[in-house]
Amino acid sequence: MTPFQASKKTAELCRMAPVIPVLVVEDPAHARPLAEALVAGGLPVLEVTLRTPAALEVIAEMATVKGGIVGAGTVLCPDDAYAAKDAGARFAVTPGCTSRLLDAVEDAGLPTLPGAATPSEVLSLLEQGYSVQKFFPAEINGGIAALKAIGAPMPQVTFCPTGGVSATNAPDYLALPNVACVGGSWVAPKALVEAGDWGAITDLARAAAALGR
Repeated sequence: MTPFQASKKTAELCRMAPVIPVLVVEDPAHARPLAEALVAGGLPVLEVTLRTPAALEVIAEMATVKGGIVGAGTVLCPDDAYAAKDAGARFAVTPGCTSRLLDAVEDAGLPTLPGAATPSEVLSLLEQGYSVQKFFPAEINGGIAALKAIGAPMPQVTFCPTGGVSATNAPDYLALPNVACVGGSWVAPKALVEAGDWGAITDLARAAAALGR
């Protein structure tokens, strides 16, 4: 998959809902009901971070949920990319980028949301064909003001800001012309997941999905 093809597919995923849930799941038993709750609330694109020993198993389980599109986040190296693809991930999200990592996700055929934090990183990814990028960590790197500034000279780049994005500030991010969606963990709080309160998570997802209207 070429960077151009990957960016086109990534753009399609980012347009499916205003929020991509960023999920850290410890227990594989939570995978299916959590995915079902989020999809039922109108958030079909799910990012499972590779931060727990159960992450690949969680991806495999969520990949079977009807209406859901599960991807792998915190993809740091080529092995992560290939393992995520084998587990059933349909896209990848990286906190930053290296040439080896980009080569691997392209070889694995994974549409990718590559991470960038500075204008130079944004420009470097754009030169390589990645016009849809993750702005991370968003709030620490200037948030909305930074995205406005970057968007002035590089309006052709679209972002998914992640890191410090919440239900409170998400609408302001989504109002920017160069923001397609945001990534956030607030739609699946750890306490609700551990309690198995899937109805409450569906309510949070529904509220998040409404942010794009």
